[in-house]
Amino acid sequence: MSDATRQLRKRWTAAVTGFAAPVLSWLAALLLRGLGATWRIDVEGDNPLEPPGAIVVAALWHRDVLVTAYQFRDQGYSVPVSRSRDGDLITGLLLALGYAPPPRGSSSRGGAVALRGLVRLVEAGTTVSLPVDGPRGPARKSKIGVVSLARLTGVPITPLAFSARPCFRFGSWDGTLLPAPFARVVLRFGEPIAVGRDASPEEEAAVVSELDRTLGALTDGLDERMGLAKPAGARADGPPA
Repeated sequence: MSDATRQLRKRWTAAVTGFAAPVLSWLAALLLRGLGATWRIDVEGDNPLEPPGAIVVAALWHRDVLVTAYQFRDQGYSVPVSRSRDGDLITGLLLALGYAPPPRGSSSRGGAVALRGLVRLVEAGTTVSLPVDGPRGPARKSKIGVVSLARLTGVPITPLAFSARPCFRFGSWDGTLLPAPFARVVLRFGEPIAVGRDASPEEEAAVVSELDRTLGALTDGLDERMGLAKPAGARADGPPA
């Protein structure tokens, strides 16, 4: 295949994807709303989103993104999204689920821009959530971004975890969860983790380790209760919650 043919195919693929992305995102949101409406969701721990109007910086594992997207729909929250083509589809999905326009960037591309956008959102009174081991892993290993956000805004990090029964697991790097129709879903909030505005790099690194242990314990505890098997290669980050 010639270079000209490859370029033509690439432009054609991008054009088709760009045209189809809004439709695919809308359909995905519709399907998730319909599926989620059948779930029985129990909330455990102190809910930092009550009373309404509270500002929260939430941290979760990337595996929980679908059920999180459903649970917190239509409230104007925000989630950072990578600058990839997949990110375009995810952005459309979030908008169709009632989220605020997301800052675009990740730890590998545009992270500083996304962080500044998140800081502005939090300072304007918007709750944000971050899949802290995303967008590409390694699974259950937090990036520093959420700690930097907490330090810059003065808003503590609230860990949260989901588990479900019965539940499908994708064969992706993070083992994304998708509860089955009429599944029992459990959401558990952990204790907030404060980050001082003058925290040193060493103190920030210690918070990252604490967050990993907390999210690991929350997740493992819920999975054990729900009978959800741990994927091969997963780490044991702490005792059951």
